Amino acid sequence: MNSSDWLVLCRSVRFGETDAAGVLHFQQLLRWCHEAYEESLERFGLEPATLFPTPGQQLDLLLPITHCSADFLAPLICGDPLAIALTPQWLDPTAFEVAYSFSSAGRPVARGLTRHQCIAAADRRRAPLPDGVQRWLQASVQT
Repeated sequence: MNSSDWLVLCRSVRFGETDAAGVLHFQQLLRWCHEAYEESLERFGLEPATLFPTPGQQLDLLLPITHCSADFLAPLICGDPLAIALTPQWLDPTAFEVAYSFSSAGRPVARGLTRHQCIAAADRRRAPLPDGVQRWLQASVQT
């Protein structure tokens, strides 16, 4: 599998994602980060229902975000194409982070970061990352 298949995702800015000034509304960037993270996991072959809570399903392990940040380098307007490159990084046996680089027409336009902590659902204590996430992290380093 080519890393660009699951570590670089493409989309474009939609009108509903802009503010009254016609530029990207700030909160959209972090939403895109999480969507790119989810899509990357799916493209890698991990089923969302095994990692994210769904109605009527109990998970043993949860992956809450414990930190996030966003930097805006250039304005984005409706119709701008985006490439979102993910750089996952293992932090310790219970945590990882994902850096997101946003570019449009070959120029950097934004950066994002999410830090995730694995916890046991039963007691909310730190727990080892799920096997699938460990494989995703390992594969991202090898590309």
